[in-house]
Amino acid sequence: MIPTSPSSRRGLRRFAGLAAIAATALAAAALATGPAQANTTPTVAHPAAAAATTSTQQGRTVTVHLHGKTFHVQLNRPTGIMPMRGAARHTAGSAALLSNINATVYPPTIQTNGLVYGGGPLETSPVIYLDFWGNQWDSDGNGVESYMQNLFSGLGAQGDSWSTVTSQYTDGSGNSPTFNGAVLGGTWVDDSSAAPGSAAQQDIAAEADNAAQHFGVSGPGVDIFVLSPSGAQPDGFPNAGFCAWHDWDGNVAYTNMPYVLDAGSSCGASSVQNQLDGFSIVGGHEYAEAVTDPEPSSGWVDSNGEEIGDLCAWDNDQTVSLSSGTFAMQPLYSNNAGGCVFSSQ
Repeated sequence: MIPTSPSSRRGLRRFAGLAAIAATALAAAALATGPAQANTTPTVAHPAAAAATTSTQQGRTVTVHLHGKTFHVQLNRPTGIMPMRGAARHTAGSAALLSNINATVYPPTIQTNGLVYGGGPLETSPVIYLDFWGNQWDSDGNGVESYMQNLFSGLGAQGDSWSTVTSQYTDGSGNSPTFNGAVLGGTWVDDSSAAPGSAAQQDIAAEADNAAQHFGVSGPGVDIFVLSPSGAQPDGFPNAGFCAWHDWDGNVAYTNMPYVLDAGSSCGASSVQNQLDGFSIVGGHEYAEAVTDPEPSSGWVDSNGEEIGDLCAWDNDQTVSLSSGTFAMQPLYSNNAGGCVFSSQ
């Protein structure tokens, strides 16, 4: 998860040292738990508050009524949370860990002994489905839809050595993520009605299942990006201190992708080349974490629950050239290199 620069489901993977953000999230959560168009049973507390006070919500299945359909979704503590810019910082002494390696390898933003495999699945043939949630997307004038489609049309395709950083990590059978073409599996604008103004965690999970039904997919091998429109506040964004997060709802891996431009520079806008930078930095962060840890935190995480993107968030962001364009991206953590890199080569 990228806090308006992290959050993760199992383990509420907030970046180390984000106690202040957690406190802010608790306060915001108290104001942003009620979905605008969803009737949910039973009532479940905001995930940030639940994680801070109790573990009873971990893995609980709840019933959600959304768009005239009924979904049964599993709620876990948010993981892969990407905190907002300025929340992540280098841990004292972390640069010393990399004193003898190439300058293209950057020190992690959090001190770590590297990622360790937890025995769960990986996305060995990653496929991303984009779900633009709500009829508000019918009038978006910032070009976000085409930007995100171009991003995921380039990721995984020929010439992409950024995604292949994940290929060093293997599952229990020794299989690693492989990329033989664009990871974009499909795009859908779910404009049958407006997206809720303040969707709760369970509503986002239900919309992910709704999109999974539309695409005819399920399981940890795919990731549904639920993209909320401008003005929406999914899971308390932007006041809860995160930019995005990813999780597993018992049926499909999914990402809560707010309209990060609403948070401005706190979620990366114009930080590298243009106002849409945050969508590729944050989206890339969550994509890589879902590839290596689709059912958090059973994949590749470090001893503190940090994932491949968390350890390098909001530091040394640069442009990455893909076959579909040039995009602002963050580096990913490489066990092989012992630090943060932009390329597997």
